[in-house]
Amino acid sequence: MSQVGLGATLLIVVLANAITLATSLSLSAVATNSRVGVGGAYYIISRSLGLEIGGALGIPLFLSQALSVTLYAFGLAESLRIVWPDVPVVTTTLVIIVFVGLLAFRGASAALKTQIPVLALIVLSLLALIVGVLNAPPLTVSHALPPQDTAPFWLVFAVFFPAVTGIMAGLSLSGDLKDPRVSIPRGTLIAALTGFAVYLLVPIVLVMGADRTTLQDDPLVWTHIAFLGPWLILPGLWGAIFSSAVGSMLGAPRTLQALSLDRLVPHRFGRGVAKGKEPVLGIALTLTLSLLAVFLGDLNTVATVVTMFFLSVYGIINLVSALESLSGNPSWRPTLNVHWSISLLGALGCFVVMFLIHWPSTLAALSTEMILWLWFKRRIRHASWGDLRRDLYESFIRGALVSLSAYPMTARNWRPHPLVFVRDISQRLDLVRFASWFSEDRGVVTVTELIEGDILSLDVEVSERRLQIDEILRREGIVAFGDVNIVDNLERGILTVAQANGIGSMENNTILIGFPDELERLAAFLRSIRYLEKISRSMIIGKLEPLRPAREGVPRIIHVWWGGLKQNSDLMLLLAYLLTCNAEWRESRIHILSVASNELMKAETEAVLARLIPEIRIHAQVEVMVRSGADNIADIIRQKSFAADVIFLGLSAPEKGEEEQYALRLQNLVDCLPSCFLVHNGSLFAGELITSDDQSSLGSEEEA
Repeated sequence: MSQVGLGATLLIVVLANAITLATSLSLSAVATNSRVGVGGAYYIISRSLGLEIGGALGIPLFLSQALSVTLYAFGLAESLRIVWPDVPVVTTTLVIIVFVGLLAFRGASAALKTQIPVLALIVLSLLALIVGVLNAPPLTVSHALPPQDTAPFWLVFAVFFPAVTGIMAGLSLSGDLKDPRVSIPRGTLIAALTGFAVYLLVPIVLVMGADRTTLQDDPLVWTHIAFLGPWLILPGLWGAIFSSAVGSMLGAPRTLQALSLDRLVPHRFGRGVAKGKEPVLGIALTLTLSLLAVFLGDLNTVATVVTMFFLSVYGIINLVSALESLSGNPSWRPTLNVHWSISLLGALGCFVVMFLIHWPSTLAALSTEMILWLWFKRRIRHASWGDLRRDLYESFIRGALVSLSAYPMTARNWRPHPLVFVRDISQRLDLVRFASWFSEDRGVVTVTELIEGDILSLDVEVSERRLQIDEILRREGIVAFGDVNIVDNLERGILTVAQANGIGSMENNTILIGFPDELERLAAFLRSIRYLEKISRSMIIGKLEPLRPAREGVPRIIHVWWGGLKQNSDLMLLLAYLLTCNAEWRESRIHILSVASNELMKAETEAVLARLIPEIRIHAQVEVMVRSGADNIADIIRQKSFAADVIFLGLSAPEKGEEEQYALRLQNLVDCLPSCFLVHNGSLFAGELITSDDQSSLGSEEEA
């Protein structure tokens, strides 16, 4: 106060306590929404944001609570020098830590009983100060204006703020409370409001009892102003420091206990969870760390980093409350409802204050938490309980879909969103992998096991099978969504699922099916083409052979049999290009092949492709052949493409009643070919997928 004046001092008190009060409201809202188990702040964060974030903050929180015992014990030992100048500080600190540890071993109930006389001593010291000021002669020196030699406002704020960060001592004992939903909000808010009142009262009382010079030069000014002087002030000071040490010694083992119950630290630290038992190993570890920290030397640096960890936890709790409210989670029904803006301001205040106090320590704390998060993210699997992240993703997705609907789909924006139909995903993983390559890991790939039969009579657990499909995809490293659909008819089932799949503007646009062994099943697929075209879905039938391993210096070869933009060649060429955008196909070569009926058509096709290829910026070699009267197109394709790694061929929609004959011709064609895809472009942008509107008329040669 002597550094900035009374007005600025009161402003600092109001700002600091506003952040504290916002945090109190946020954690009260969370506590009244669901049961808070062992671990207090860690429990809230891990159940809201996931175990990996909970662990990243929980371990530093435990260490900070353990080191706080050392800091408070050291402060208590230093304060004893007021009456005992030659006190051995290190030895006294060790004794205080051991005493606090022994008190914790007796149990939380016994330790908390010691807080009652401590509270009485603190109240007496405040009353003594007030009585002393009221009985002192009035001063004429004004403190309203700051002195000429002032300290920076935010520096003083940074020094003061750690004094108001002790509101979560009771939260750490959440597992010992009979009714946390009632006790946590009540205790936390009462503590925050009481602290606020005291911090506002003390500067005003001190201004009334001492001049500015005394306040600036005498750190023990309280003992000179108060009634009975140090006899009442010092016990209150020692009691407050001792109370903080006890709170940290009780809180740290319970944070460690919660971490062990979630298997983030060795499980043995969770022992003693039965009613009436203490986490003995956790207390022992806390005591050991506290004793070792005495010999660290620079405890001021330790105190700064500890403050950063505490503030990051407070900030995250505020953020949890704000995000729960903003996400619209149906399960977010706290009995003490706090507007999201208050929690968000509290979170922002915590993080801003961290940088104001000491930005290097802030960066060190945040970096430590980030490293722990990355480690836990790789090590642990998702917990069985739901958390806030799903609600946030759903909110983001809805917002994105609403925004996306304002931008109509064009040929320029079109990309494959494959819907892959399989009988058994384990037998069609190669097909699913190609679907992922076609989407370039940016489109939405859905893999559906299509089961024919009566849904009531089939012995299929759809939810369980869907999880199995997801597990297979995860194990194979394929980013796709698994699904299971039971249909009574294959053709109607394909159409129904294709129409139902997707949400908003993010719907499937490309149906991918494996080439079947049964001619009848292939004919059913071909009959589906006409229906799928009506709903702007393309059909791709893939016949796949084992892919030869990529060899250095030997590029894979992709053949595209050109039939003209107005046929299916634009989609075939686009798929070939997208294939080369994946790491596994990056060095591949695209060959465009076409069969012309005469030299004139050959020249026209070559001219079209010569103009088109540079314009669309897809590197490809072109070869146009003239078909003699005796040549069979199927034989030409087999002869030219037998050594290719993958082939793209056009697929027509057969006339009604001719599906089986067409299926037989296709079966004979692909029988001796390597991996190939039969492509039918049913999208809204047929002929436009690789070129602009003014060039879409290029090429009109019939399908090969």
